[in-house]
Parts: sequence; C-alpha cells; structure tokens
Amino acid sequence: MPVVVVESPAKAKTINKYLGPDYTVLASYGHVRDLPPKDGSVDTDNDFGMTWEVANDSRKHVKAIADALKEDNALILATDPDREGEAISWHLQEALTKRRSIKKDTAVSRVTFNAITKEAVTEAMQNPRQVDMPLVEAYLARRALDYLVGFNLSPVLWRKLPGARSAGRVQSVCLRLIVEREMEIEAFNPQEYWSVRAQLATPRGQEFEARLTVLGGDKLDKYSLKNSTAAELAVQAVASRQLKVLSVEAKPAARNPSAPFMTSTLQQEASRKFGMGARQTMNAAQRLYEAGYITYMRTDGIDMAPEAVQEARAEIEKRYGAEYVPSSPRIYKNKAKNAQEAHECIRPTDMSRDAKALKVTDDDQRKLYDLIWKRTLSCQMEGARLERTTVDIGSDDQQVVLRATGQVVLFDGFMRVYEEGRDDVADEDDKRLPQIMQGEAMKFASSLAAQAEKAGKDASALSDDGAVLALQHHTQPPPRYTEATLVKRMEELGIGRPSTYASVITTIQDREYVRKDKNRLFPEDKGRIVTIFLLNFFRKYVGYEFTANLEEELDDVSAGERDYKDLLGRFWRDFSAAIAETSELRITEVLDVLDDALAPQLYPPREDGTDPRICPKCGQGQLHLKTSRTGGFVGCGNYPECNYTRPISGEGAEGYERVLGEDDGDEIHLKSGRFGPYVQRGEATPENKKPPRSSLPKQGKDFLPGWGPNEITLEQALTLLTLPREIGQHPDGGEIQANLGRFGPYIAHQLPDEEKPVYVNLKETLDVFEIGMNRAVEMLAEKRANPGRRGSRAAAKPLKELGEHPESGGAVNIMDGRYGPYVKWEKVNATLPKDVEPKDVTMEMAVELISEKASKGGKKKTAAKKPAAKKPAAKKKAAPKKAAAKD
Repeated sequence: MPVVVVESPAKAKTINKYLGPDYTVLASYGHVRDLPPKDGSVDTDNDFGMTWEVANDSRKHVKAIADALKEDNALILATDPDREGEAISWHLQEALTKRRSIKKDTAVSRVTFNAITKEAVTEAMQNPRQVDMPLVEAYLARRALDYLVGFNLSPVLWRKLPGARSAGRVQSVCLRLIVEREMEIEAFNPQEYWSVRAQLATPRGQEFEARLTVLGGDKLDKYSLKNSTAAELAVQAVASRQLKVLSVEAKPAARNPSAPFMTSTLQQEASRKFGMGARQTMNAAQRLYEAGYITYMRTDGIDMAPEAVQEARAEIEKRYGAEYVPSSPRIYKNKAKNAQEAHECIRPTDMSRDAKALKVTDDDQRKLYDLIWKRTLSCQMEGARLERTTVDIGSDDQQVVLRATGQVVLFDGFMRVYEEGRDDVADEDDKRLPQIMQGEAMKFASSLAAQAEKAGKDASALSDDGAVLALQHHTQPPPRYTEATLVKRMEELGIGRPSTYASVITTIQDREYVRKDKNRLFPEDKGRIVTIFLLNFFRKYVGYEFTANLEEELDDVSAGERDYKDLLGRFWRDFSAAIAETSELRITEVLDVLDDALAPQLYPPREDGTDPRICPKCGQGQLHLKTSRTGGFVGCGNYPECNYTRPISGEGAEGYERVLGEDDGDEIHLKSGRFGPYVQRGEATPENKKPPRSSLPKQGKDFLPGWGPNEITLEQALTLLTLPREIGQHPDGGEIQANLGRFGPYIAHQLPDEEKPVYVNLKETLDVFEIGMNRAVEMLAEKRANPGRRGSRAAAKPLKELGEHPESGGAVNIMDGRYGPYVKWEKVNATLPKDVEPKDVTMEMAVELISEKASKGGKKKTAAKKPAAKKPAAKKKAAPKKAAAKD
C-alpha cells in the first residue's frame, strides 16, 4: 500500500475515506523540521547553508511514516497546494532520505488538490509530479530572511530597549502601520463646519429631507459654513423663502457583485460581519477545508473552476429563478503573477449545500461557511438594477437651492443573496424618495430638532417652525485599524502574503506591542518605542516600498526567475552593516535619539505657554524618555528626588495609565505593568517603596465585564486596593484571606503545623469580596482532603436534602458547618436560626432564608461593595464600608 502523507489527522481521515484500504494515509502534523534558534543555523559565510533539525514533537510522526515505508516502498506527498505545503513535502523527503527510509528505488511523488473531495483527490492521484523546487527555494529564502532579521535584530532590541521582545521582517512593518496611524490621530486638528438641512413635504403630504447646496447663488462646499453665525444666516435664508422643485433627474444605475473570496477578502469580510480576528477566521476555514466543505483557504486567486461556475449557475436558477442568472458566466481575473498563488478562489465544494445542510456544530465554522456560500453564489448572479434620483428644490431667484437624493431598487439581482460589508458608514443619501414632480411647491414639514438631539448634534441654529436645521460637525481623524482594514492596507502595499497575515497580526498582539479593544488596534507604548527605534536606526528595513519589493523578488524566486542565494547575499550585505553600526551605541544615546524623534508627541505645547519639558510635579526637572521592562515612559530627570512619570502617549491620553482620582490624600493610579494593568495607591517613596497595588480582575483571558482598564472607576479601584481581604480566623488557627492572583481569584490559609499555605481557586472573581467563613472553611477542608485533585473535590454529605429550588432550580440542602447547620443553594449559604433543627426545615423556610441571605450578600449585583481597607505601610487610611459576605 503506498504511503500518503498530509499535514493534519483530520485531513488524513477525510482522504482515507476516498482512497480506501489500498493506501496508508498518515499525518505529518505540520512542519517536521525547522531552523534551531541558535547562532549559525543560517551560515552566511558558506553560501547561506541552512541547518535543520526535526522537532521533538515531530520525531514520532516521522518515525511512523518511516515504519510504514518498510511495508511499502512508495511515498505520495499530498501536503497543501501552496509554498508552505511544498516546503513540508520537501522537508519530509529530506528527513526520510537522511534516515535511509527513502532508498534509491523508492517511488516518491507529489500530488496536490485544491479541494478535499473524492473527484479532486482521485484526479490528483492520477496526475503525480515531483516536488516543485522553485516553490521550495522561495520558502527557503523567506525562512532565511526571517531568521536573519529576527536572530540579529531582536538582540539589538533587547540590549538597547529593555522590555522589547522581538522584531521581524513583516511584523515590524505591520506594527509601523498601526503606530503611524496613532500618531496621525494624535496630531489631528479637527476643523469645524456646519451643514443645513430642511424637512420638506410634497403636496401629497409625503415628507423627505434635503440639504442646502447653494446659498446666495454660490455653490457650497463642505467647509463653506465655518461657524454658527454663518449657519444661522443660512437657516434664515432658507426658512424665509418659498420653495419649489427646480429639477428632477432620474438616472439608471447598476451594481455588480463582488469577486469570490481569496484569503485577504475573506478575513476582511469575516471581521466586518462577525468581528472575527484573522487567526479565528483561518482556524475555522482550515477545519472546513479539512472536512471537505470548501476549497483551499490560502490563496490570492479569484478564478473559479468552469465546472464550479456551471454548478453555481444551476443552483441560482433552481433557488431564485432564471432571471437571476446572467446570459454568460462572470469571469474574474486573477491578479497574482506567481505560481504559488495561482489557485482557485475560496468556494464551497458543493454549491447545493447551504449552511443549514452543513454537518458541523461549531458556530464559527457555520457562520464562515454561510458567508463563503453566499459570496460564491452571488458572484455568478445578475447585477442589481437601480434608479438614482436627484431632486433640486429652490427659490425662484435660485439664491437658495437644496438637494435631495435617493435610489430605488428596480431589480435586486445578487443583492437578494449577499452584499459586501463596508468599513465606513454607508452613504446617508442612499435612501428612497417619495414621488416628486418638477414645478411642485414644497412646504416645510415637521421639526428636525428631535432628530438632531438623537444624533447628538449641536442644533443651536434652528428655524422657528423647526423644519430647517443647522448641524455642527467636526472633521474626524483617520480611524484606527481593525484587523480587516489592516489586512486590506497590507495587501494594498504588497506587504506579506495571504498565508502570513493572520500570524503576523497575532504576533504583534502576543508581543504586547498592540492591543485590540472593541475590534480596533491600539499601539502600546513599547510598540511605539520599538517602531521609532527601527525608523531611526533601521529605516530601510521597515520601509513599505523595500518590503513590497522584497516580496516581489521572492515571487520571482517561486516562479523560477531569480536565484534565491543571490537575493539573500544582497540583503545580508547591507543588513549586517546596519547591525554593526548600532553595536557600539549606548542605551542613553538611543534614548536621546528617540526622545528627539518623539518630541512633538511627548511634549506638546501647554495651554499656559510654559516649557512642556519642565516637570509638572517638582517644577524644576527636565522630562526625558526612559525605558523599563514594561516599555517606554516619560520621567523627571530629578529622580529619585522627584518620581514623576507618565505614559509616552501623554497625560490623559487614551490608554491604561492615568490617575483615577484621590482618596484620603493619595492619588489612585491605573498603571500598566509586566503582567498587565493594575491600580496603585500613591507613588513609591523612599519610606514606602512598595505602595498598595492590585491587578485588575480577569474572567478567562478577558477582563471582568465592567472592570477593564478603560472602564474601571475610582470606587472599584478602592475596592481592589483592600485586597488581600481578611475573611476571619480559622477554627484551627490562622487567618483565612481572599485575594486576586496572576491566575485568578483564590483563598489561602496556613495551619500552625503546615509548611506552606493551602490555596483554593474561586470560580467567580467577585467572590473574593463576598465569600464567608462557612464556605471558605468548607472549601479548605475539601482541598486538604484531596490535595492533588483539581476541580474534583469530594463533596460533603448533606444533613437533609430538600430537593430543587422551586423558582430558580438547583439543589437545596441542609449542611453541617463549623459554625452550625446552614442551608446551601448554589453559592448562597444561609445559617439556620439557633432555635431551628435541621430535620424541621421545610423548602418554604429554606427559600425564605436563601432570599434573605442573597439580598444581603448582593448575589444578583454585578459589582462588589467596598470591603474594609487594609492598612497601608505609610499611614493609616479610613476604612471603606465592608461588603456583605456570602456564608
């Protein structure tokens, strides 16, 4: 039986069904070899020879393939049909040859298929070939370049910028895009302008809105009405005139469908419509591909196989009718020039199978498949036919003219199935207009003031009847990138390739150079510092044009038109010289250069005209850029006498670090540290080197809702600063404490005879403020009884089982506690009155006790009340009100 090798076990399982028992199908589990992360893996002195090693996790998979070859001397490499897939096949062939599993007489062939269907796999098996070496050489060039940049540039960052993690050939350019967009936003000066609108009515009583386009006989542009005075005059001019319809112009218009998906457009649309990140999208697409539902998901191609086009046209006619099928198939031209990306678009393998017929339970896969199916059908549908209407309404002297625009859909065409999402707000003029006839007199209609208030606009300029309104606007800075718009921009600049977008965007977030908040990408201070450093000392290598040109040269290698070692030689000659130039630089010299480069952002002019570099705290020291393990910041030059610091994004800038308020004479700060944001009381001083601080609570990987760095309030910060919370004295001695740790909420206690404390994790974060003695003692006892069994503690036996809670469900039991019997329901523990015996408790009594306890303990509340404050080291503080405890 020939041995067939693919990347993943899921793919192997699907292909095995098609090939049957005559083949042995095994998985390589991705790449089997890589460059070891040490000096010399790419030998720049010996023609860029590369040293490879089989990863520990891959050795057993290579051995399994080698063992299978002992039974049959034929190897079929069926990895993915792209550069990475070609590289995996080459690595496997090299690794198996090296261990002598491939002999001189071993038949080795390479097959590729764009979809995992029986027809595609069978056809591929009938058309084997050899490994495509130009594609492999393009992979080798990319891998060598990434190694040379990362291995040589990252140590420069570590030495010169403490806290910097890494640099990369594509990731650093991607980071630059985000940082430069943020700097554009910070430097943006909004410009005020006004617009005038009127609510009009036809003689038939149908209302519509029109905007002022001509005033005093002159055509208005966007900024013609610069202030409220000009706007008020315009409102009076409109309201004082009789208006009629000057012209009605209706023009036919058409809209054609978007091309089918390639990798980048799929990532963009999944982000727009579902808020899915690039990696999340690709993971879902990978699983759909391996299950045989869609074609290969890493492609620059928008071509569609002729048989798929015919299948789509037949399905459109079946579902929607012949009028939705164009007379001839739509042809989309592929922009990719190199062999690697000369693949089909991303499409369903079976056009008749919609999302409802899909046998998957994963929500991401189902949503993504529905998107792909609709986009694919729509791209072969008839265009939409529209009628765009423009109506000019004005005075007889035409000193005032208003315009209303709208559209009517005459035939929906492809829009019946799918419309592409937009990154920007849709045009507000794309609305339907009532029937309007030329020469008709127009009347002013209902008030627009309510609309303005709803939109949050300044409506100070309003006609007496409220039908003519002036709205204040300000020009907006460019929006921060989403993952979708960042992928689109990288694609426009020619940076990276479809197979790398997801990993690059994920890497800069993992390195804590960038954070994603509400689907927008914000540069962290350390990301900004790294970018400015690279722009000043390695500008060429984070240049957009240089990176794009290098991508084109790599495409030439994959097409067999360029020698990859020549490419590496030219790159290394200049890059190694740039590395050598920075080796002698001191950190202080680097910071001085960065300080000057960032001066406009770091030290903007102050309103009072004072020197922006003078420390606002001591009034004497000069502010300077400094660096630490957690990134860059601005600090006073008089340290340690003055310990003033602020983030490089400025006082009050949008971001983590800021002053939340004051409590008992201390400023309460929100800061960003090595393990994320935290709150702190006051600043460190020689007398109080470690002021009280507490991390922000998390729920899984995300912040607890309402407690994130952009949401936290002064009251919540004071609550956090009471931690660790003292629950009380354990009956056997020692204090029980509740606290938030790096891995979540917990309680801790140490008996007098124990060498170290016992820790018990809490499921709910806010339990640290509410858990009472009974529950804490019970959880500690269970942990001590089962120290090695996480999440599987032996539950204490109830004294009496009352059954399910009649209103909310969940078992209600009578338990025996250290402080007497109590009613237990979910997380509510209600102590029994002293005169009540457990055997006499009824469900009605238990529910009443639970309700009373839950209302006191704040079970339904989302935020804890303020517990008693712990004494800080420096001086006594007033104790906030203590939160009710859950017993």
